[in-house]
Amino acid sequence: MPQTVSAHMMLTLDGFGSGLNQTRENPFGTIDPNQLARWMFQDRENNAAEVAAITDYGAYIMGRHMYAAPGDGPWEAEWRGWWGDNPPYHAPVFVLTHYPREPLQMEGGTVFHFITEGYDAALSRAREVAGDRNVSIAGGVSTLRHYLNAGVVDTLHLKIVPLLAGQGERLWDGMAANLEPIGARATRYVTHMDYRVVK
Repeated sequence: MPQTVSAHMMLTLDGFGSGLNQTRENPFGTIDPNQLARWMFQDRENNAAEVAAITDYGAYIMGRHMYAAPGDGPWEAEWRGWWGDNPPYHAPVFVLTHYPREPLQMEGGTVFHFITEGYDAALSRAREVAGDRNVSIAGGVSTLRHYLNAGVVDTLHLKIVPLLAGQGERLWDGMAANLEPIGARATRYVTHMDYRVVK
């Protein structure tokens, strides 16, 4: 099968993937991560397939703010991401940034590569290293929106959580992609919505 590009993202009912005032201590800002992601932890058995699918890719792309707290200056050498020594990706991850940094090898096979050449370069490198596996746009919101609008994402998998944020970064603002629903499944804390991106 040909290689595809997919994306997975958790959103509140009003469409926000992150809140205001993101910090190292509060990676989703004003959105409570225990509420946003409780389907992954408090009801993992009923969402096992969807959890597994998030990390079943040959390469990933993410924006700088998904990898690190806000701030667009030079990297802090000690910062190694939100996930500890063994991030869940276990594959190459390409981080979009304006500041170069040497690749960062983590446990479990995750290697963070810091890409200063832009969106197209990150996608090209991710496609190349993924080989016969698929590529995932891991987030955050603005990064996913860019790739959706560019027409390079094939499928979008949203996890809609029964939570209202009211403010923050909203996926739908400025998004021009045409989404066709192809599947839906509800569990206790989340509704999984699957879409094909119409080219």
